[in-house]
Amino acid sequence: MKRINFILTGIILITGIVITPCFAQQQVGKEIKTIEQSYPGLTAGMLTYAKADTLPNGILLKTSDIQITQSDINDFISTQPQQMQQELNKNAFFVLEQEATKQILQHLAKESVTQPNKAGSNQDDPNILQQFFEKNVFKKIEVTDGELKTFYENNKDMCGGATLEQVGSSLKDYLIAQKKQQMADDYIRTLGKNISIQVSDSWVKKQAALAFDNPVDKARKSGKPSMVDFGASGCRPCDMMAPILETLRKKYEGKCNVIFSHVREQQILAVRYGVQTIPLQVFFDKTGKEVFRHVGFFPQEEIEKKINELGVK
Repeated sequence: MKRINFILTGIILITGIVITPCFAQQQVGKEIKTIEQSYPGLTAGMLTYAKADTLPNGILLKTSDIQITQSDINDFISTQPQQMQQELNKNAFFVLEQEATKQILQHLAKESVTQPNKAGSNQDDPNILQQFFEKNVFKKIEVTDGELKTFYENNKDMCGGATLEQVGSSLKDYLIAQKKQQMADDYIRTLGKNISIQVSDSWVKKQAALAFDNPVDKARKSGKPSMVDFGASGCRPCDMMAPILETLRKKYEGKCNVIFSHVREQQILAVRYGVQTIPLQVFFDKTGKEVFRHVGFFPQEEIEKKINELGVK
């Protein structure tokens, strides 16, 4: 297994939050669809339940307290490394979502964690989000002996020959971090159910076409099951997967898409799909719905079992 870091300065990838519901008044007689309803698969984050609506020119997102404009997004992209700017322009919806995530969570955390005018409170405390999550979100996280043993057995090759007793503590910390991330993701994905978030429909329509122009999303929309291996050259377990992927492509040609996505060359795509450790194999059914994911080296016979479960023989 190999942990990976992306170079998206200023884009946060944390999170969830407990909030007090705040519902906007609905326009009578007008059905406003969510981003997920209008553009399935575009996001699995905060804007999943945001409403795609008509907004004034230049305004991309609005809540009762926050507004993000096209100029804000352009300014952010211009500060990124030159080699990233083309990819970010193609994935500007992702940039908007991450900026909205940062601003909305910071606003809500400050309201919940700090009290105005209270001695010792600090509205600009950089740890405010972590404090809030640890207090309100990351509760009762446990890793059982069975979970630890199963993970070790499935990823024994990644442990360099070490025994479970030798690496158990590190693996447990890793699994706890994974559970925290999943809890955070679940909270953040449903945030739009509780707070009114509007996104410019005309802008999202254009951005969705750009964002979906990649091998992974094209495979998901092909009407066939797919297996995507996220990895990178030079990563030992990733390199071990390469000949397996080539064999599977030939064996299941025309029946199942077998895709390799290089995370260093397609960083935004990797972040969109929640890649934190490589190699990562993600399986989708013929409708494009994710049904299973596995971290680490995955033997060919185990992959074929999963492909068969998708109805491919």
